[in-house]
Amino acid sequence: MLIKRILYYSYEKLLEKEVKKGKLPLHVGLILDGNRRYAKEMGFDDITMGHIEGARKLDDVLKWCAEFDIKIVTIWVLSTENIQRDRGEVEALLKVIEEKIDELSKNQIVKRNGFRIHALGKIEMLPDRLKDAIKRAEELTMRNNNHILNIAVGYGGREEIVEAVKEAIRCKNVENIEEVANNITSDDIAAHLYTCGIPDPDLIIRTSGEVRLSGFLLWQSAYSEFYFCDALWPAFRKIDFLRAIRSYQDRNRRFGK
Repeated sequence: MLIKRILYYSYEKLLEKEVKKGKLPLHVGLILDGNRRYAKEMGFDDITMGHIEGARKLDDVLKWCAEFDIKIVTIWVLSTENIQRDRGEVEALLKVIEEKIDELSKNQIVKRNGFRIHALGKIEMLPDRLKDAIKRAEELTMRNNNHILNIAVGYGGREEIVEAVKEAIRCKNVENIEEVANNITSDDIAAHLYTCGIPDPDLIIRTSGEVRLSGFLLWQSAYSEFYFCDALWPAFRKIDFLRAIRSYQDRNRRFGK
């Protein structure tokens, strides 16, 4: 075990040195997948323990992002589809999210590195206690200006685009459908996304081995690079994070050209 730890440490330091030489992403999106499978693999009787371990893992990842001066981090913690799961599991998950968001507003990693918290999604559909926790976290961190932590909760990419299109139409001073169709542009829609004013993600990482976005930042990810990692979210290691960054650095971003 000692030799394994030494080798792991040496490899991690080698990766750090390599990554620091390259161009780092400004904005990283993270699909936090695998909490339930982790709970089962660890033999936990309660699936909620996987979500609790996943919430703890976020501290490590925020610390790594701050270390490499990644300015914007967007994490997806609850989709609109997740809310359709077993009621007991959903209520337990919502409680974990509520407690974690409350804790983040006082978290030393968040404070020390100046993370401003911002929630994305259909916040109005969430329980009042969670909405209150989000409001407190946003207010307590609103003066932090070194990094942004976007928390996608009650979020669905298709729903976001639909709502953005509706708002874009409402803002057009036109008299008929044909005029609306002729006047709507991609900039009009982008102006009404949850992430308006925030640069699109350069890199999106998904844990747990699933190779799909599942609706995460569908509009914003048009030119993002993707990295799919086999590690379950609570078991996500710094070397997994560094490998994702290195993979991003090895790619030639063409932005559709």
